[in-house]
Amino acid sequence: MIVKLMRKGENMKIEHKTISVDGISIFYREAGNKDNPTILLLHGYPSSSHMYRNLIPKLAGQYHVIAPDYPGFGRSDQPTVEEFAYTFDNLSEVMYSFIEKLEMDKFSIYVHDFGAPVGFILASKHPERIQTVISQNGNAYEEGLEPAWAPVRAFWENPKDENNIKAVMDLFSEEIVRLQYVSGTRNPEHISPDNWVSDMYRMNQPGNREIMLALHYDYQNNLKAYPIWHDYFRRYQPPTLVAWGKNDMFFGPNGALAYNKDLKDVEIHLLNTGHFPLEEDLEISSTLILQFLNDRLNK
Repeated sequence: MIVKLMRKGENMKIEHKTISVDGISIFYREAGNKDNPTILLLHGYPSSSHMYRNLIPKLAGQYHVIAPDYPGFGRSDQPTVEEFAYTFDNLSEVMYSFIEKLEMDKFSIYVHDFGAPVGFILASKHPERIQTVISQNGNAYEEGLEPAWAPVRAFWENPKDENNIKAVMDLFSEEIVRLQYVSGTRNPEHISPDNWVSDMYRMNQPGNREIMLALHYDYQNNLKAYPIWHDYFRRYQPPTLVAWGKNDMFFGPNGALAYNKDLKDVEIHLLNTGHFPLEEDLEISSTLILQFLNDRLNK
């Protein structure tokens, strides 16, 4: 495959766009030449495409990069839980409709946190579209689930118990959201507070906590779908890069190493940082991604 290189600065500026998908306004960031291979960046919780603001320019010189916000996140519409079923299957369906509208035939996926179920549901249903996979703290194996999941697991077992509901709701506090960004980092003072301020702006919107509660309850269905994702890995063998913050409080390094079980062409790198490696290890992450994509897409 021939990659069309740009002159320095050409088409590397991020464009901020919206598009109507199934009646929902979806916000997305886009950069790079559309003639080049496309990378779809799927964000995690509690973030949005904002988490990719610094990565996109690093990739856009050689690739076409798109980063959407899911319904209820970032700058996309937030239909209520009565108007929209907040499940990972449904988020994946919206993303597939988004892909269709943008006429993305083949692309690589970068998945982080919540982006893993969104991306792997999509990939297992439409494997012919996926060129490569990049997982950065995007879990697909039971081995990766750390003890910090205990309140959510209790909520799965008894979702009507008020104590269980409160324990999960407490995870949506600014203190815990901030902790997701700084826990496990080498230099917490280097992590911009704009991250959790941006996240909390959305989370503090009326009805958003109920949306997050619904998604945390539905997360149990991702675990049930793991065998489907593993079958996708084994059957289609997508070239995969795993660049994982090994000090993640929610998704531990064993989740990264587990990709070895089902994939033949897989690179695994454990980075000495936390849940959001792009905040502290942007340079090494972008270098690994570019080397990986150049090796796999330009054979």
